[in-house]
Amino acid sequence: MKASELRQKTKDELGSLLLELSREQFNLKMQKGTSQLSRPDQIKKVRRDVARIHTILNEMAGA
Repeated sequence: MKASELRQKTKDELGSLLLELSREQFNLKMQKGTSQLSRPDQIKKVRRDVARIHTILNEMAGA
């Protein structure tokens, strides 16, 4: 997800999206552990999306 798309969301929407991505990240890690992960690049994408959301939330808190 692009940062410009995330900046248009409210804090509540970002919080719920962050929770959803955290769950997805956990599920991907479990799949990796059991050798069932079909697309290993997804872990990297989800990790970066989580970082983007944290960055935007910190910017909103500072402003």
